[in-house]
Amino acid sequence: MSIASQTENGRSLTGITGLDDILGGGLPSECFYLVQGDPGSGKTTLALQYLLEGRRRGEGCFYITLSETTIELERVARSHGWSLEGIPMLELSAIDDVLPPEAQTTVFHPSEVDLNNVTRLVMDGIRKSRPARVVFDSLSELRLLAENPLRYRRQLLSLKQEFARLGSTVLLLDDKMDRAGVRADPHVMSLSHGVIEMEQVCPDYGISRRRLRIFKMRGIRYTEGWHDYIIATGGLQVFPRLIAAEHHARFQREAAPSGIKELDNLLGGGLDRGTTTLILGAAGTGKSSLALQYVSHFAQQGQRSQIFTFDETLGIMLARARALGFGLDQHIEAGRVQAQQVDPAELSPGEFAGRVRRGVESGAKLVVIDSLNGYLNAMPGEQYLNNQLHELSSYLNQQGVVTIIIMAQHGFIASLQTPIDVSYLADTVIVLRFFEFGGELRQALSIIKKRSGHHEKTIREFRLEPGKGLRVGEPLTGFQGILTGAPVFQGEKEHMMP
Repeated sequence: MSIASQTENGRSLTGITGLDDILGGGLPSECFYLVQGDPGSGKTTLALQYLLEGRRRGEGCFYITLSETTIELERVARSHGWSLEGIPMLELSAIDDVLPPEAQTTVFHPSEVDLNNVTRLVMDGIRKSRPARVVFDSLSELRLLAENPLRYRRQLLSLKQEFARLGSTVLLLDDKMDRAGVRADPHVMSLSHGVIEMEQVCPDYGISRRRLRIFKMRGIRYTEGWHDYIIATGGLQVFPRLIAAEHHARFQREAAPSGIKELDNLLGGGLDRGTTTLILGAAGTGKSSLALQYVSHFAQQGQRSQIFTFDETLGIMLARARALGFGLDQHIEAGRVQAQQVDPAELSPGEFAGRVRRGVESGAKLVVIDSLNGYLNAMPGEQYLNNQLHELSSYLNQQGVVTIIIMAQHGFIASLQTPIDVSYLADTVIVLRFFEFGGELRQALSIIKKRSGHHEKTIREFRLEPGKGLRVGEPLTGFQGILTGAPVFQGEKEHMMP
């Protein structure tokens, strides 16, 4: 079977989750590619995954290592649970063992002898095995052997021509040439069909963040920009940058009720599917509990939900749900509710969006982010985080999901300030407030806006009752100045909730 017939639609699949999606179906076959990145960014892991995918597909593979030994590569493979059996390797340290004695003493410059020997051994091995996939690790060693740019370029061109004759798809691994910018080695750049750039960023706190992008790729459409990825046991996992415009689903626009008649009346029937709701309020006003009311009611109707909690542990959240009588534990065990506690120092925006997307693809109809403050604090060094959040919200809306985002306001009583202005994200805004009456603090609930339809303009009393859940009262028509936190009572006491 020819090499070309073993590829899919002229593409060489990498076997790396997310990367083939970014490339629109893999790398174009029989081409030269540069994979450049920082030390520790995972270039070798990516290369091994690429060869292992080729072996799985029955394609011939070949690994040429000028910087690491076979033992080191096998150690990397074992850490991921892989075996490199069936993948031929050529390492630089073995060259002297196969050279004739007369080739080891010569009047020529040592670099010329070494480079010629390396090239000859490489091509001898390639011609014998005729592999469909080749990894060359790394170009920095070849650059040192060549000693001058002209000889280096000629050697690369010679290798490229030979690989093209054999029909091989080649990955050339290299370190970044310019850490201040993003420029690849110009000699390799001009000869390569495509360039994949990998980057490792170390924040002041937390784990390293890794991201990659397709710097260049001839002849195909691909997803531009940076994409987050992680190196886990089993290899690289790439999280393609979320583009909401590429994801549309047909769904029926209808109101999703909360299970509380008074709350649904206030919202004009409920929260509409395919919209984002922002719940604002000071600490302790019941924002998270209000969101859990929706989660519980969705679960009772047999619909799946996702909860991402940044601010509290799952144990505390579940204990609070039990105290209110929501029965969240049984819904989690039944798979109707998926609750994830997000570690602020361990997650990138791309990975978070990937988790949300997997949940939606598994059937989630409600997504709760608790809270936006925690989300922003979890990734303080990330630029354009608001844009990423907007894209995530748009994606969820286009999937017909009810999205609830919780945000804590500064202060406890009269403050209406928020850490950031995210009102443009929300189709519906629910505000929870404390107010004083009869020597005690009470809570009030109101709807500031609802783009998707009618809603009440009233303010209703709101209460959390142990074992009974949430309770929403009649409109507080007898008060003036509730939103100030210290209203003036002008009505009848009978209008208040007992």
